[in-house]
Amino acid sequence: MGIFSSIFSRYQKQIETAEGQTDEQLRTHYYKANFHKLFQSVEEIFRNDPNCRIISVSKEHGEIAVEVKSPLQSFLIATVISVKPLETAVDFNVSSEKMSLTGLRPSLRKQIAGYYSRLNKLHTYTGAGKNV
Repeated sequence: MGIFSSIFSRYQKQIETAEGQTDEQLRTHYYKANFHKLFQSVEEIFRNDPNCRIISVSKEHGEIAVEVKSPLQSFLIATVISVKPLETAVDFNVSSEKMSLTGLRPSLRKQIAGYYSRLNKLHTYTGAGKNV
């Protein structure tokens, strides 16, 4: 059953980061920063990216909705959550309506990894998932 689930997961059109993900890159990432600074950084990443268009920003809910045009046309929601005064978590949920014979999951995963990589350059990364 494991081989079938890995084959079928490759064709998922939606992927999200979470605490319990088995893939380290898809676990919730934690940063040593307060909520306001990290939220502003996440928002700036999308504002400065010509392939992204911010659809809505809800600082009260810690969410930013983004339409991504390239490399894969998709819809992304970034969620920023304050865990402690100087520890903040970031999660991404990205989905696409496109079809691919090779599957969308690898592309969506790469997209999320790229956004985390940009955040890692701006803030001190403290860990991922439940192992923090």
